[in-house]
Amino acid sequence: MAFRFVHTSDLHIGRKFANIPQPPDGNIRGRLMEARQGAIGRLAQAAHACGAAHVLLAGDTFDTATPSPPVLRQALTAMAEAPALTWWLLPGNHDNLRDAEPLWEIIRRDAPVNVVALTDAQPHDLGDAATLLPCPVAFRAGASDPSEPLVTMASDEGKMRIGLAHGGVTDFTEAGAAIAPDRDRTARLDYLALGDWHGRMTVSDRVQYSGSPEQDRFKHGRRGVCLSVAIDGPGATPRVEEVETGAFLWSQTELPLHPRQDAAAALDAILPASGRRDVLLRVLATGWAGLPDHVDLKRAAERCAPDFAHFELKTDRLGTQYEAADIDEIDRGGALRLAANGLIEDAESVTLSQQDREVAADALARLYAYVREAAK
Repeated sequence: MAFRFVHTSDLHIGRKFANIPQPPDGNIRGRLMEARQGAIGRLAQAAHACGAAHVLLAGDTFDTATPSPPVLRQALTAMAEAPALTWWLLPGNHDNLRDAEPLWEIIRRDAPVNVVALTDAQPHDLGDAATLLPCPVAFRAGASDPSEPLVTMASDEGKMRIGLAHGGVTDFTEAGAAIAPDRDRTARLDYLALGDWHGRMTVSDRVQYSGSPEQDRFKHGRRGVCLSVAIDGPGATPRVEEVETGAFLWSQTELPLHPRQDAAAALDAILPASGRRDVLLRVLATGWAGLPDHVDLKRAAERCAPDFAHFELKTDRLGTQYEAADIDEIDRGGALRLAANGLIEDAESVTLSQQDREVAADALARLYAYVREAAK
């Protein structure tokens, strides 16, 4: 019978999402924080569905070394509500052993019996079939491969060796303290469960990043997953299945435009048709647009934004084409025309900074919008 477990990492429970603007009539930060706590229950469901008795958390279970008492208590209580599972918690860089020493002392003292704090690089039995070989992170930033202890860590003869570590492989980090991508070979591992990278990544058949079960950035463009892993025996190739666990979708998409295009219709065409309340969407407008197009695009964005958990329209890569007819709409002469001409000059200047040029272009678009609104 295959040995089965769930591999996950980077829950970052307690993250405050200060980079996400809080609307005056909403609580998106609170919803995102609650989704991270809720991921524990979804992980338990995934484990039960695949017949696993163990959940391996490969670091950064908590976002900081000092989560608030309610955050910590609620997380441990949620794990206790799945008593058939054993939760194995590895210190990562955010909740490392040195900075989070009091945190791990509390977990060792108060955690339910089915939660194990892996604060030592010592083997642990996963029943009769496998041995868990953890590599807890001692410091937030280290100068050596955090998986190095796996090479000499012992395990019982005939049992599968399951490694658990937190850090980057050379494929995506330049920090200088990278995990060797072939650590499975040098440490004779049947599987190496890694954390730190928040997106899903396969390094090899035996070396995997699960990514965060609840995403927290636009970079990966999909809902979070955990990995259901099954291994038939020592030396067998692991069978790895992704199980979606994310409540929110963080999505980033480009919106290419050209002058006199119906900008509102173009925006509407790329928006999801359903489920917007649980989508954080960033739209990157590119190409060129006239002043009327800029105004129409901004108004279209303002109309649809309340549908989403969070909505951003980025126009820093969208150039502005200034046509005489549009400038004439502002004023054919007089103070407003002089102001418009001055803003055009600044927006197209080769001596001003990019930021100053963007400010001038935005001011001109606002002036155009005010004048057009007043003319209605």
